[in-house]
Amino acid sequence: MKKDLLGLKDLSAKNISDILDTAATMKLILQQPNKKTPHLQGKTVVNLFYENSTRTRLSFELAAKYMSANAANITASGSSVQKGETLIDTAETINAMGTDILVMRHNMSGAPHLIAPLVSASVINAGDGMDEHPTQALLDMLTIKEKKGGFKGLKVAIIGDISHSRVVRSNIYGLTKLGAEVSVGGPSTLIPQGMEQMGVKVFKSIQEAIVDADVVMGLRIQLERQKSGLFPSLREYYRFFGVDEKRLKFAKPDALVMHPGPVNRGVEFSSAVIDCDQSVINEQVTNGVAVRMAVMYILSRGGFEE
Repeated sequence: MKKDLLGLKDLSAKNISDILDTAATMKLILQQPNKKTPHLQGKTVVNLFYENSTRTRLSFELAAKYMSANAANITASGSSVQKGETLIDTAETINAMGTDILVMRHNMSGAPHLIAPLVSASVINAGDGMDEHPTQALLDMLTIKEKKGGFKGLKVAIIGDISHSRVVRSNIYGLTKLGAEVSVGGPSTLIPQGMEQMGVKVFKSIQEAIVDADVVMGLRIQLERQKSGLFPSLREYYRFFGVDEKRLKFAKPDALVMHPGPVNRGVEFSSAVIDCDQSVINEQVTNGVAVRMAVMYILSRGGFEE
């Protein structure tokens, strides 16, 4: 059994389907006036975040509390990292306090993989560098499944900063395993070499990437990247690669509009697209809590079948 969730690359299609099915059940709890269940009663969940986060950290914290776990948050700025403590020391200290689940976000790719074998707690990767962000992809997939019924034969177009996105990697692993066809589009400076080897179609024109898509997913342009000269300006980016109502018409009429958030209005998407009837961006946030409840519940029961 796998005691950790480090990425979707390591999970089977059955593992992913089990999470989505469990999350659908957990979502029923979120729709009740009293959102309290005993699923994780007596368990301790620690969120260890070395990067800023609003959605992901709050989502994990609420998921733990809704299931009656003891939840605690640690940020790098408020920890002994400032005193010179190493990541391994910090994780081992947290583990020694009887932690059952350690949720970890780190700016270095591979950090959760380094820690997982060293602690008895189940480690959940909440985003590591430019590697993976598995629970974000799972909440995206739950949203797609709710709206489209499944994944076989679906065309998903992912637009934006492909190079620096951990969300896109997890989505590609998960969606392709469940039978979806994934296309990516964006400036050539923001698409890494060899993307085709991940089983996706690569387009330099976003109109071509979006043609007949069932799902159009935007990725946040990380504004700090502009300073490194990967594209001329935000205005220029939006002109050629932003999704507005005109470009969205290349997709199917009932195509879903998705974004992991936060969205830069007038950069990745126009405000009209963000607020249109096809947009499920707010539903993704709700599904994030359900997915994180499901993952923590499965790990508390022994983990994933190998």
